[in-house]
Amino acid sequence: MILNDRKIRILEAIINDYIQTAEPIGSRTIAKKYDLGISSATIRNEMSDLEEMGFIIQPHASSGRVPSDKGYRLYVDRLMQRRELTDEEMLLLQKMIAGSIHQIDYIMRETASAIAILTKCATIVSEPQIKKTRIRHIQFVPVDEKSFVMVLVTDGKAVKNRLIYLNQTLDEDTMIRLSKLLSENLRGCCFEDIDVSMAHEFAEQFRMPEDLLLAVLNAASDVIHTEDDVQIYTSGVKNILSFPEFSDVEKAKNMFQALEEKDMLITLLGSGNSEKIQVVIGAENNMELLEDCSVIKANYRVGSQNFGSIGVIGPKRMDYSQAVSVLSGILKHINAVIKALSGG
Repeated sequence: MILNDRKIRILEAIINDYIQTAEPIGSRTIAKKYDLGISSATIRNEMSDLEEMGFIIQPHASSGRVPSDKGYRLYVDRLMQRRELTDEEMLLLQKMIAGSIHQIDYIMRETASAIAILTKCATIVSEPQIKKTRIRHIQFVPVDEKSFVMVLVTDGKAVKNRLIYLNQTLDEDTMIRLSKLLSENLRGCCFEDIDVSMAHEFAEQFRMPEDLLLAVLNAASDVIHTEDDVQIYTSGVKNILSFPEFSDVEKAKNMFQALEEKDMLITLLGSGNSEKIQVVIGAENNMELLEDCSVIKANYRVGSQNFGSIGVIGPKRMDYSQAVSVLSGILKHINAVIKALSGG
C-alpha cells in the first residue's frame, strides 16, 4: 500500500484537527473543514488505508480516528511547518532570561518558567555543568564553643555554607590557622583530589587535631561533590492538568511521578552532544510512566562545550510546531547568556 499525496493530506488534516480539538475526527468533518477536493466517502476509504498502515487508530468503535505514534512521527519529520515566534513571545523570552545574567540558578528557573508559559506544557531544564567544581577559598565563622560555619567559595564564585559540630572547644586562633591552612592547601582541588588521608598528613605537618581536620575535609568534599551534581529545574507541571488526556487520574499520576524523579529526568534529557532539537514521541522514550507523552528536547552550549539540556513535556497531541519554535528561540538567548558567563 502506497502513502500517496492524498493520504498524506488527510493524515495532516487529522493531526492538525486533533491537536486543536482533542476530539477524534471523522471523514465528514474532514470533508467540511478542509478543502481537499474529494468526497467524504473517498476520505473514509483513505482513512481505512491509513489505519491499516498504522498511522491512525480508532479509540472506540463508534468514534472517529486519532493519530498514532507512527502518524505523529511522520508529521514531525515531514509535514510540520515551523513558525516564527511572535514579537510578544520574543519579548517575554528576552525579559525573563536577561533579568539577571550573573546568577545561573536564576537563569535556569526563569528559562523553565518562560517555556512553560509559552508552550502551556511542563518544562525541565538541567543546570550547566561547565567543569568540575574546585575550591577557591575556605573560611570559618564561630557559632558557639563547639560549632562553626565553614564558608567555602568555589572557582565558579558560588558561596556555600556548612555547619560543623565538634566534640571539643575551638578557639579563635585555631580557627584562623585552620582557614589559612586549608585555603592554601586545598585551593584548586576538586572532589576527587580530597582524600581522608590528608587529615593525618596535615595533623602531623601543622600540629592540629586530626579529628578536626577530618570533619572539615569531609564537609568540604561533600559541598563540592554536591556542586558537581546535576541540578534540575521544572516549571508548568500543573499545565498538564489542562489537557483533557490527563483527566484520566492514572495518566496524570504517572506524569507527576515522573516529574518528581530526578534520575528519570536526567535520563530523559540525555547527555548527547547533538545541536539539533529532538522530538521523542510516546513509547520512543522507553519510559513506561511517560508513554502517553511526547518530549521535545535540546542541548544548550557554547562552541563545542555542552552545558545542559532543556525539555518540553506534553501530551502526544501537543502543538509540536509551536513548542519547537519556542525551544529554538530560547536556545539562541540562553546560549548567548551562557557564553557571556563563561567569558567572565
